[in-house]
Amino acid sequence: MTGSLFKGNFWSTDILSTVGYDSIIQHLNNGRKNCKEFEEFLKERASIEEKYGKDLLNLSRKKPCGQSEINTLKRALDVFKQQVDNVAQCHIQLAQTLREEARKMEEFREKQKLQRKKTETIMDAAHKQRNSQFKKAMDAKKNYEQKCRDKDEAEQAVHRSANMANQRQQEKLFVKLATSKTAVEDSDKAYMLHINMLEKVREDWQSEHIKACEVFEAQECERINFFRNALWLHVNQLSQQCVTNDEMYEQVRKSLETCSIEKDIQYFVNQRKTGQVPPAPIMYENFYSPQRNAAPPAKTAGPHPAR
Repeated sequence: MTGSLFKGNFWSTDILSTVGYDSIIQHLNNGRKNCKEFEEFLKERASIEEKYGKDLLNLSRKKPCGQSEINTLKRALDVFKQQVDNVAQCHIQLAQTLREEARKMEEFREKQKLQRKKTETIMDAAHKQRNSQFKKAMDAKKNYEQKCRDKDEAEQAVHRSANMANQRQQEKLFVKLATSKTAVEDSDKAYMLHINMLEKVREDWQSEHIKACEVFEAQECERINFFRNALWLHVNQLSQQCVTNDEMYEQVRKSLETCSIEKDIQYFVNQRKTGQVPPAPIMYENFYSPQRNAAPPAKTAGPHPAR
């Protein structure tokens, strides 16, 4: 871009008007404000990512999740907890990345602000000089026109006194006319001088206005490009976060694929088995049955009887 759009479309037929320049400045101010808003958005998103990451980290490290599982399912759960931890760390890292992007946006805004300040200072001076010289030219014009009216009145007074007998009065009128003619010539020269100076100032201001338009349009092109790229990068970072998360969760899925129901059952049996022989049946015994009576009497505890 060469500034052709700005420098060709922000003029006014009123020499004192700054409406075109003001319109550009307002647009640039809005652009800075928009960058600031995106910068604040990134910072806020960073805070959200950081809080989410820390909460997820606490959940992963402090909340029990199948802690008594065994064998292959236990290993899958260990992978799951580790990958949740990794995801949490990624969100915390993303928060740091977003803050860095916000810092870059802030630096860009400040750089453009300083660049603009130089041009705005030049333009403010050009506007003041133009306005001041215009006032001087208009004051000189006003004075010139008044002197012309004074001369015309003096000429009319001389014509009216042509038949007057008072010679002295006529001489005064001629002197006044001569003086008024000299005043007209002097005011005319002053008027022309200020008009010429105004034209020089106007040309200088116009040249500075064109330069400012080119600088401002180049800045706006740079700002839009920077903002667009920053937004593009931001959504890429969010997409990458999703990809990274999925890769981590894929490790959990792969671990779950190795989980074997049969192996876990067999592992439990091998680790905790208590025996392969069940208890024998408890048989019914009739109190009066011969087998019961034939049974030797049970020994009784206590002292032996005396012989």
